[in-house]
Amino acid sequence: MNFMKRNKFYLLLTMMICICCGCKSKNMNTVTNEEAESTIIENSNDTKTNDNESTEESTEKSAVKLSDFINPEGNTLFTRFITPKGYKRVEASEGSFAYFIGNYNLEPDGTPVYYFDKRQKGGEGHVAVFSLEVAEEDLQQCADSIMRIYAEYLYKNGKYDRISFHFVDGFVCDFSHWSQGYRVKFSGDTPNWQKTADPDLGEESFKKYLRIVFAYSSTLSMEKEARSVLLSDIQAGDIFIKAGSPGHVVMVVDVCKNADGEKAFLLAQGFMPAQSFHVIKNPKHPNNPWYYEKEITYPFITQNYSFPEGSLMRPVYLEE
Repeated sequence: MNFMKRNKFYLLLTMMICICCGCKSKNMNTVTNEEAESTIIENSNDTKTNDNESTEESTEKSAVKLSDFINPEGNTLFTRFITPKGYKRVEASEGSFAYFIGNYNLEPDGTPVYYFDKRQKGGEGHVAVFSLEVAEEDLQQCADSIMRIYAEYLYKNGKYDRISFHFVDGFVCDFSHWSQGYRVKFSGDTPNWQKTADPDLGEESFKKYLRIVFAYSSTLSMEKEARSVLLSDIQAGDIFIKAGSPGHVVMVVDVCKNADGEKAFLLAQGFMPAQSFHVIKNPKHPNNPWYYEKEITYPFITQNYSFPEGSLMRPVYLEE
C-alpha cells in the first residue's frame, strides 16, 4: 500500500514538473513570437521605406512626359523632336542623308499608323508618322520602306546611277537600266534585263521600279549590302538588321550627342503587313523616344523586335 502511494506521489510530482516546463516553454515561445513580430514590423517599415524610395524614383521617371520631347507644331524630324536635356542634335550638312531625312515631312502629330489597305493599326508604339506613300499592295514592308527612303534621297538629289539594289538571288536591279527602258524578265527563276519600254526618268517610272525591288529584295539582300559599324560611330541612315524570312530592320533617323560625346538616336520602321513608315518609341521609357548609347545592351530590344550583337550596320547605298 505504501509502495503504491509513493508511486502515485512520484507520478503527481512528475506531472507538475512537466506542466511547469510546458508553461515556461510556452512563455519562451511567446517571447520568440513577439520578437519575430517585432522583426516583421521592422522589416515592414524597411519595406515601406524602400517602397517610398521606389515610388519617388518612379514618380521622378513618370514626371518625364512625351510632350517634353515633342513639338506638335513641327512637321519634320528636326522641328518635331526635341533633343534630351544636355544633348545637341548632330549637325547635318545640306545635301547629306541626315539633312534629307531630318527635313522629311511628317504627318500631323497624333496621326495613326495605317496598313496598305487603309486599315488603322492599333497600339501606341509610335510617336510620329512619315508622309511616305504606301502603295495599295502588301509590298512596302520593313526593308522595303527603308530602301525607298534611300532611293528617294538619291533620286531627289539626281544621283540616278547610284540607285541600285540586289534581289535576294543576287541579281542587281539598278535604276540606270530601268530608266533606259529595260525591264526585269524571268527565264524560269532567273531574272534578266530586256528592253521593252521607252527611256523614262519620271517619278511614276521610279515608283514602278521600286515595286519590282520590293517584290524581290528583303532583309536577306540588304544585310549583304551593308557593313558593320561601331555604336559610337552611329549616324543617320545606319540600320539595325536581322536578316531572315521574315527578319526585320529599323533605321536610325536622327542623332544627337552630349558634351561627353555620348549619343542618342531615334529609330523608324515599316513592318508587316505593309504600313506607314513611323518613328518608334523606346520600350525602356515610352515617354522618351530617344535611344541612348549608354543604355544599349544586346539583345537590343526595340518597340517590336530584338536585335543581336553585330546588327548595327551601314548600307553601301550612301557611300560614294
